[in-house]
Amino acid sequence: MLIALNKPFGMLCQFTDDRGRPTLADCVKQKDVYAAGRLDHDSEGLLLLTDDGKLAHRLTDPRHKQPKTYLAQVDGQIDDAALAALRRGVTLKDGPTLPAQAEHATEPAWLWPRDPPVRYRKLIPTSWLTLTLREGRNRQVRRMTAAVGFPTLRLIRVRIGNHALDGLPPGHTRVLLP
Repeated sequence: MLIALNKPFGMLCQFTDDRGRPTLADCVKQKDVYAAGRLDHDSEGLLLLTDDGKLAHRLTDPRHKQPKTYLAQVDGQIDDAALAALRRGVTLKDGPTLPAQAEHATEPAWLWPRDPPVRYRKLIPTSWLTLTLREGRNRQVRRMTAAVGFPTLRLIRVRIGNHALDGLPPGHTRVLLP
């Protein structure tokens, strides 16, 4: 079984929490499935869950280089030089990243409001980009955009390999074909 979840902002990528925070159990009613990968509690979007260990391994092991595409809202008006640096790969504290696909984007019409909303600063614009990675380091997108001078304010994963959000509302699931 393979399930897509549109993970809401503030939800943990686990089924239990001893501090009462929102977890996958709040949205996923299927039993005996586990997250194939993770999203930080402050990231949103596509999370795949499965009961198939081999499939989970294929989706998450860095050797398989599954592309993961993110939509990021960043602080400031991202420029071509920053996008070029992301495309070459940037050096983080844990070493250089692989080159990424990075493009200017606009805020999509289908995007749901975030609760709480992203901070608004009258004199500092924000901009959007799409970023596709083939590795999965901890908080990698956030660290990469910060390294090129544009910290991430909002991060939504929209695609993993051939699987996409495709209109799935936050907090909802859809059964997929593996």
